[in-house]
Amino acid sequence: MKPYAESCDQNRDPILEQLRPLLVAASTVLEIGSGTGQHAVYFSTHLPHLHWQPSDRGENLPGIRLWCAEAGLANLKAPLELDVTRQPWPAIETDAVFSANTAHIMAWPQVEAMMEGIGKLLPDGGVFLLYGPFNYNGRYTSDSNRRFDGWLKARDPLSGVRDFESLDELAGQVGMHLQDDIAMPANNRILCWRKSG
Repeated sequence: MKPYAESCDQNRDPILEQLRPLLVAASTVLEIGSGTGQHAVYFSTHLPHLHWQPSDRGENLPGIRLWCAEAGLANLKAPLELDVTRQPWPAIETDAVFSANTAHIMAWPQVEAMMEGIGKLLPDGGVFLLYGPFNYNGRYTSDSNRRFDGWLKARDPLSGVRDFESLDELAGQVGMHLQDDIAMPANNRILCWRKSG
C-alpha cells in the first residue's frame, strides 16, 4: 500500500499557489525529503513545465516509487536516494530545490549539510524554497508552534522548530540571499533564497 500523510493533502494547494510564480522560470526541481511522494506527484501534475526530481533516504524510496508509478507522469523522475550528510551528493542538474517540513525534523548538523549541498548544487540564479514553521528572534510565532516544538523535542531532542535567522545565516554562507518570506496557513512559511555569484 502507498504511504499517506494527511498533512500533504491539507497543505498542497496553498504551497502550489506560491510555487507557481516562484518557479515560473525554473526547468528542474530537486525535492529534498519527498517523504510519501504525494507532493512530488501533485506538484508535477500541476506544474507540467517542470521536471520534478523526488529524493529521500533509502527507506522512503519504495513508497515514493509507488506514488510515481501510479501517476505515470512524463515530467516526474524516478526518486533518487539522497542523504544530505553523505558526500558527494548524486550528480543532479537542477535550477531549483524544494523541501517541505524537513528542517525541524533534521538535527542541526543535517540542516547545515543540506544548506551546504544546495549551495554547491544550484547555479547562479537558482532558488531554494523551504516550507515549514520557523521562529523569529528566538520566539515562537504561535502557541501551536510552541506545542509542536515541544512534541518534536520529546520525540527527538536534536529536532525542533528552527530560527529563521540561523537558517538565513547558513544560506548566506553558501551564496544564497533571501528573496521572499511568505506567510502560509497553519503558522507555516515559505522561505525563498536565490543563489547569486
